[in-house]
Amino acid sequence: MNTVPATVFISGAVEGPVDEALFARLLRHVGATPARVYGKRGKDFLRLRCTGYNRAAVHQPWVILVDLDQDYDCAPLLHRAWLPEPAGGMCFCVAVRAVESWLLADRERVASFLGLRARAIPENPETSPDPKRLVVELARQSRRRDIRLDLVPRPQSGRSVGPAYTSRLIGFISSTESGWRPEVAARSSYSLNKCLDRLSQLVARQGRPAGRSRRPL
Repeated sequence: MNTVPATVFISGAVEGPVDEALFARLLRHVGATPARVYGKRGKDFLRLRCTGYNRAAVHQPWVILVDLDQDYDCAPLLHRAWLPEPAGGMCFCVAVRAVESWLLADRERVASFLGLRARAIPENPETSPDPKRLVVELARQSRRRDIRLDLVPRPQSGRSVGPAYTSRLIGFISSTESGWRPEVAARSSYSLNKCLDRLSQLVARQGRPAGRSRRPL
């Protein structure tokens, strides 16, 4: 008799709405379903509540997704600073140096999205010190006027991104037909590949007793 696999619901905490869309896309890619997503008010807000999220991960699976930015030299240093003793159900994922680098790692699809040739997209986006700025600069070169208007900030606006930057990236992440492909991007992004491996492990081990572990997923 065939049985239907139980649905795995995973809660998460992220920095903002683009990260929330990415969190949901990654979970669906590994066969899980996003539960409630917390944070979404920046990195400082997320860090202040990190310990509470970790306590919740003693009883149920959790993911914290955070950008490395310029805060630390490498992901392990950020991890130890934020969460030295992760709970058994906690998966702590660090995007090097920001989630935009994960999007850029799918060069073919992001080039199509931005209206550029694939060769215009860097082959190793994780080496960019500011992936968000890189996305804006690439959009500035776009053949498509709507992309330039939506992603590039207006002169004298004082903003770092265009008025529809967030909604455009969310649409790109969420589209399963022509949007971002996690499995393709992971081939060019070590931190994304590591994150997907950890998420897969988290899903696979549901049903085992949860506990404390000094070795993060």
